[in-house]
This record gives sequence, C-alpha cells and structure tokens, in this order.
Amino acid sequence: MHSQDYDRLYLSPPHLGRHELNYLHKAIEDNWVAPVGPNLDGFEQDICAFTGVKHALALNSGTAAIHLGLRLLGVGPGDEVLCPSFTFVATANPITYLGATPVFIDSEAETWNMCPKRLREALEDRRRQNRQPRALIVVHLYGMPCKLREIMAVAAEFGVPVLEDAAEALGATYEGQALGSFGAVGVFSFNGNKILTTSGGGVLVTNNADWAARARSWATQARDDAPYYQHSELGYNYRLSNLLAGIGRGQMGLLDERVKKRREIYAWYQDKLQGMPGLSFGPTEPAGGRSNRWLSCLLLDPAETTVTPEQLRLHLETHNVESRPLWKPLHLQPLFASVPMYGGEVCTDLFTRGLCLPSGSAMSDTDLRRVASAVRALFPA
Repeated sequence: MHSQDYDRLYLSPPHLGRHELNYLHKAIEDNWVAPVGPNLDGFEQDICAFTGVKHALALNSGTAAIHLGLRLLGVGPGDEVLCPSFTFVATANPITYLGATPVFIDSEAETWNMCPKRLREALEDRRRQNRQPRALIVVHLYGMPCKLREIMAVAAEFGVPVLEDAAEALGATYEGQALGSFGAVGVFSFNGNKILTTSGGGVLVTNNADWAARARSWATQARDDAPYYQHSELGYNYRLSNLLAGIGRGQMGLLDERVKKRREIYAWYQDKLQGMPGLSFGPTEPAGGRSNRWLSCLLLDPAETTVTPEQLRLHLETHNVESRPLWKPLHLQPLFASVPMYGGEVCTDLFTRGLCLPSGSAMSDTDLRRVASAVRALFPA
C-alpha cells in the first residue's frame, strides 16, 4: 500500500476533551476575550493545585517562562548559565536573550538527562577559572525525571540556583513530588505537541511571592502604578490570552488520564517490539522517578543491526507515519559552536542512534499495531 492509503499518524498531535469549549463559550459570552480574565486566573490556580507550587504565571510560551525565570535568578550580560546539551534549543536561547553564555553539560545514559558527575566537573572547572555560574537549568527530557537528588545536592554545594525546565514533563513526578516544583523557578510548556495544550502557551511557577509579582509585571510590559503608561523597567508582551487559558482549564482535568495513556503506549511498544535485533527503548526511570512518557523513544545498536534511525524514519514515512530523530545536542548546533561543553559522548551517541515514535494519547490499538508492523517490516525475520 502507498502512504496516501492511510491517514497520517502524527508524532504527538493535540488531544482535546469535552470541556474546553465550555470555557471558550463562556469567555466569548462574557466578552472576556481581552488578554486577562477568569480563565487565566483559573488556569493558574489549577496549575498551583496540581503541582503544589504557590504561584503560577500563565504565559504565551515555555520559552517566555524560561526567559522570565532566568531574569528572576539575576542572569544578565556576561553571566554563565549551566545547561544540558541534550535538549530543545528553547532551553538555551533565553540565556542568550539576556546577554549570558550557556555552558553545556553532557547526559548520563540512564535518564538521558544532565549527568551529575559532569555537572560537578563543570562547576569545579568554572571555579578554578574564577567563573561562578549565575544559574543552572535542569531539563526533564521527554518527560523523564532527571537525577534530581544528586543534581540539586551539587547545585546547593556550589551555591547555584536552579531553574527547572519541565516543559515536556507535566504530570511526571520524582519521589512523589511534581516535577517543576523542585527548582527556585519551574517551567511548563503547553505547546500544541505537549501532553496538554493551550494551542501555544507556557507557565512559570515559583514559591516566591515577590518573584511571582515581578514576573507578572515584566510579562505585561512592566507598567508602573500610574494613571498613564509609565515604565521604569524593561517588560515584555508575554501573557497567555484568556481564551487560550480556557483550553488549558479544560485540559487540566484530563492530565492523569493522558499520563496513563502515554505510559501505556510506551509499555505497548516495549512489549510488542522486544526481541528485535539491536532495538531497545529508553530512557530509564531513575530511582523514585515516574515519567509521563511524553514521547516513546527507541535506540538502535549498530553492533547488532544495520538499520539506522534515518532509514527507519524514511521507511515509516512510506506508511504515512511521522517519527522524529532525538534532539540534536546543542553543542553540535552551529548557533552554539563556540560554547563551552563538558563531555558530549553520551548525548552525541543517543542522537546518532535514537528515534521518537508516534505517542499521541488519542492513538488507537489499530494505530499502534500499524506503527509496530511498519517497524518490524524493516528488520530481518
């Protein structure tokens, strides 16, 4: 059969429920289509209730949340910010928005997230150079908790505040606590491909009331308390709209169900494709960690199979199935060619060998069987 004989299976499409329209209709009926309104307030309260963090600020992207979070941590021109190399570029771009420089850290092979040993190596090396990093960004890649206990201990030892990039990890936990709630500030994304979506959007969370108020001001053009438009600080147009927040409110009630489904999809792939030569799944949950399995990822071992991730990706395309390489490490990006890097072998190897399979929570058993059948067809019997 040709690819056009099938409906396309996307990697991680939006999955709406029954209640989003209720919030949207109410906002339109009440004429709350301006940027702020009851949906925005309610969405922020929902985030606080779910994560256990005291303050939430709904924004137009996760990138905006990282930008404001780094500014809260005092990042500015000439500073350094430690950051994993194995992540989406939006983790590191806000560092450069503020005139600072990222310093990249390799992954460890279990969770695929920042390696605590490499982190210590980097901090010791920066200290020898009399360069104290202003902040540390930790990422929970593909919804997988990083080794938080070890990383937070190293950060505390060296006096570096932590921004927790949980953009892909809403609904995941570590030692029973919601990811995003461990750092001085935390960040979530509600982009269209995430486990929940507001079409486009993000959230910044913090337990610091003063920081929450400052970030809220910056996100609304930093307007002073005056009857006219007066501005003493640099601000941004970063707030999420009341309409899109309504979608978020409708989605929040679905989170536990969506996490359950994504975890089931990962387990299904793992079960049905086990035994394929050179094919394995990852990353692996750390002790105490529970991933939301936002995307199901596989690895191919060139010592055991001649099939490459790109061959598999192109083969899946002939079945009208979207798949995607793992994130290309940032230290390999032309944009960051001159940036310091500690290690690099682990995340480079993962990028070379990995592929993400369709993982949307609306996938049917038929959809899953179609993907698995297409994967098997490329491997010798």
